[in-house]
Amino acid sequence: MALLLLDTCVIIDVLRNKRGRTTLLRGLLEQGHLLACCAVNVAEIYAGLRPGEEAATGEFIESLEQLPVSPRAARRAGLFKRDYAQRGITLNLGDVLIAGVAADHGIALLTDNVKDFPMPDVVLFPLPSVQ
Repeated sequence: MALLLLDTCVIIDVLRNKRGRTTLLRGLLEQGHLLACCAVNVAEIYAGLRPGEEAATGEFIESLEQLPVSPRAARRAGLFKRDYAQRGITLNLGDVLIAGVAADHGIALLTDNVKDFPMPDVVLFPLPSVQ
C-alpha cells in the first residue's frame, strides 16, 4: 500500500472519462493505495474547467488526499527549475512544484508525461498509454 500523487493530466483524464484512467485508479484503490493531489493540481484543473464540470470536479478533488506545497517542497521545485535551466532544459513551474511535492513526501507520481519529470529523485509511476 502506498500514497500516490496524481499528475494533473491523470486527474483530467478521470474527470473526462478518458483513456481508462477511472478503471486504473479504481484498481489502485482496491489494492489499498491512497491517491493524492496538491494545490498546484487544483489550480491547473480549475484553470481549464469547462462549463458544467465544476460539481464533479469538486467532488473528485475532495475524494483525494490533499498534500501541501510546503516551503521545503517549493524550495526543491525552485532548485529543479534552476538546475535544469542551467542545462538548457526549460521545465514548467507547475510540473516542478508537483515534482517537489512528490519528492518532499517520498512518494511516486502517477503520470503519462514522463518527459516532464526528468529529476532522478522523483519516483515516477508511468501509466500505460490507453486510448
